[in-house]
Amino acid sequence: MQWKVSHKKSKDIIEQLLANRDIKFPKERELFFHPKISDFENDLQIAGIDKAINRILKAIEKNELIVVFGDYDADGICASAILYKALTSLGAKVLPYIPHREKEGYGLSRLGLEFAKDSGATAVITVDNGIVAYDAAKLAKELGLDLIITDHHLSQEKLPEAFAVIHSIKMCGAAVAWCLIKNSVPQSLSQELLQFVAIATVCDMLPLIGLGRAFVFEGLRILNRTENLGLLALINVSGINFGEIGSYEIGHVLGPRLNAIGRLEHAIDALRLLCTKDPVKAKKLAKLLCEVNTTRQQMTMLALDQAKALVVRENKIHILHSKEWSAGIIGLIAGRLSDEYYRPTIAISQGEVVSKGSARSIDGINIVEVIRSCSDILIDVGGHPGAAGFSIKTEHIEIFKKRLDGYIKDLPVQSEKVLAIEAEVEVKQLTRKLVNDLQKLEPFGFGNPRPTFAIRNTQISDIRTVGNGKHLKFKTADIDAIAFGMGEFVNLLQNGQFVDLAFILELDTYNGFERIQLKIKDIKVAV
Repeated sequence: MQWKVSHKKSKDIIEQLLANRDIKFPKERELFFHPKISDFENDLQIAGIDKAINRILKAIEKNELIVVFGDYDADGICASAILYKALTSLGAKVLPYIPHREKEGYGLSRLGLEFAKDSGATAVITVDNGIVAYDAAKLAKELGLDLIITDHHLSQEKLPEAFAVIHSIKMCGAAVAWCLIKNSVPQSLSQELLQFVAIATVCDMLPLIGLGRAFVFEGLRILNRTENLGLLALINVSGINFGEIGSYEIGHVLGPRLNAIGRLEHAIDALRLLCTKDPVKAKKLAKLLCEVNTTRQQMTMLALDQAKALVVRENKIHILHSKEWSAGIIGLIAGRLSDEYYRPTIAISQGEVVSKGSARSIDGINIVEVIRSCSDILIDVGGHPGAAGFSIKTEHIEIFKKRLDGYIKDLPVQSEKVLAIEAEVEVKQLTRKLVNDLQKLEPFGFGNPRPTFAIRNTQISDIRTVGNGKHLKFKTADIDAIAFGMGEFVNLLQNGQFVDLAFILELDTYNGFERIQLKIKDIKVAV
C-alpha cells in the first residue's frame, strides 16, 4: 500500500486538517463547524418544485390518489418515508410503491405504473429514480398518469417527458424529496423529516462537506431525540446507544439493516418500519430487518470467497459473474473486491435470460461512463462515477467483458492502493485533548474522512493476537494499538522493533474505561 502524505501546512494538527479540506477563511470555518441548511438556500430552490406542488395540491383538493414510487435502498426508503409522511399530513391519499429488486430491478417500471393506474391513481411521484426513465415516462403519459420525477442521479442530455422534473446532483434522493415538500408542511414536520435525510445522505455516500454536512449535522440532532417508533425500535434492537448516534452508527449499523431487507426480500417492510404508528409492529419489523441483515452477511461472505477465486489479479478491471449470487448482494461483492484489489469491479448475478450487474470503481475511473460505452448491448444502466448498476441479456455477458477489457486498457489505472495520510505526527501529540478536538470535525464520512495519521520510526511492544488470531494488538510508547484483520503480522514483527504506523486516533471505552487507542490501517518496517 502506497502512503500519500499531505504536504505539511501547519504545526497545529487541526489547522493542518482544515487546510487539507481547503477550509481557509472564517466563513468557511463557520460553515464547517456550525453547518446550517439555511446557508445553502440557493441549492434548495430546485427548478420544477412550484409546478409539482401545484399538481399535488390539486390532487389533494380533488381527493385523487398519489402513488409515491420509491427505491429499495436506504436513500429510496427514506425518500419514500419523507413524501408519505409529508403528503398524508396535508390530507393527500397516498400509496407507496417500492419495486422488487429481482423481479423489477431499479427504477420506474411498467409493473409499477400499471399498479398505479389499476389502483386509481392520477399522479405518480418518483423518489431517488426516474431521471433516465424515458420509456417509462412515455408509458405514464399513455396511461393518463401525471408523472413527477424527483431524483439525484446523473442525467443524460435530455430529460424524460414528465409533468415535472425536480433534479439535483448536489444532494441525495431523500434530500431532493425533502426540498420538494419542505415549504408545504409545518416547520416542525419539515424538521422531523431531516432525520431521514441524514440517514440517506450517509448511506448514499454523499460528501459530508457543504450542503451534505449541513443535512447530516442538523439531521443527527433530530435522530438523537427521535420519537419515530420504527427508528427507536431499530436503534434498540441494534444495540447502539440512543443519543450517541453519529455518521458511523448510521453507515455501519442502521443503514445496512435498512438496506438488507431490499437486498434479499422486499424493501416495503423497511418503509413500513419508518412509517408505522404501532409500537408492537415496529419491534417486529426491526427484528425482521436485523435477522435479514444477518442472513445477508452470511451470503455475502460465501459469495466473496467464490468471487475471489475468479479474480485474475493482473486485469485492469474485474468482471465476475455467477448463477449463485443474489442480485441483492452483488453491489457488496463489487465494493469489497474493488477495495481489496484496487481495481474497478463489476459483479453480475447471472440469470437464465437477463442478468443484473453492479459496479464499484476507484479514483480516476468513471465507471458509469465505462459501462455506458456498451449501451447498445445493455437493457438499462444508471448510477454515479463511483458506482453503477445495469441489466444485460445473459447471452451478451462475454462480449460485454471483452469490450470493457479493451476499453479500460486505454485508461490510466493505478497499480497500488493509495492510503491518504493527513499528517505525520509525534507520539507526544497524541493526547486526550487532540481526541476531543478531532470530535469537533464530525460528522465524518465521504469527503470528510476520519483523519488518518502516521508516526515514523516508533518502537512497538507487547505484540499479540486477539479474536482467534484474526487481529493484532501491541503498544507503542505505552499507547494501545489494534490492527483489525492483520493477525498474520504477528509472525513478521518483534518486540522492540521500530516501525512506521498509519492509524486513526480514537478513544477506547471498553469495560467502562477510557483510553487513547490507535486503530491501525497499515504497518511498515522502519528503514
